[in-house]
Amino acid sequence: MTTPSESVFDAAYENNTAPWVIGEPQPEVAALERDGWITGAVLDPGCGTGEHTIHLARSGYDVVGIDYSERAVGLARANAAEHGVEAHFAVADAFDLAQGGRSYDTVVDSALFHIFEGADRSAYVASLHEVSRPGGLVHVLALSDAEPGFGPRISDTAIRDAFGAGWRLENLRPARYRCVVRGEEDAALVGVEPGATVDQAAWLARIRRI
Repeated sequence: MTTPSESVFDAAYENNTAPWVIGEPQPEVAALERDGWITGAVLDPGCGTGEHTIHLARSGYDVVGIDYSERAVGLARANAAEHGVEAHFAVADAFDLAQGGRSYDTVVDSALFHIFEGADRSAYVASLHEVSRPGGLVHVLALSDAEPGFGPRISDTAIRDAFGAGWRLENLRPARYRCVVRGEEDAALVGVEPGATVDQAAWLARIRRI
C-alpha cells in the first residue's frame, strides 16, 4: 500500500464515489464528543466534506478542518453554508500541520491515519506531535483488518508502533466505521448491494501527547 495521491481523492469527490462521505458524523466521533473526550481547540485532519468539523462547530467548539484536496475543502465549505454553520476549513498538508501556526488540545483523525504507510506514517505522527499541546489528545478512528472489508484496513499493531516516544497510548479498542458502499466490487466484499450503508470493523485509539 502507498499513500494515495491527491488526484485519487479529488476524483472520488468529483464522481461521488467516496465511501467515507455519509452525510453525517461518524457515530464513534459523535460519541467521543458526547462523552467529553473532545475539548479545547480541535483539529480535524483529512476533514473531507466537513461533517465532523461542522458537527463540532455547531456544538460550540473552536475547530479547524483541513484537507489536502482543494475539492474536498470546497465541498466542506459549501456543506457548512448549506447547514448554516460557521465552520473553518483550510487546504493544508498533513505532513506539515505546524505551517498553520496553531496548536490543538484535541485531534480527531477519522480515517486519515490508515491511508499512510512507512515513512509517510512516521512523518504524519511527527506532524501531529508538533501541533498537539502537551497533555492533548489524538483520537484515531481507522479501518481494521480484523474482518473482511474494503478500504485501507490496518492492524492494531500499526497504531501501537506508530505512536511511540512522545506519546502515551491510553486506550485502543475495536470500533465500527460507517461507510456507503459505492461499487460492485466493494459490495461483493461485504455482501450487500451498492448504495447500502455498512459499519465496517475499525479501531478507535486515544493517544495522549506527552
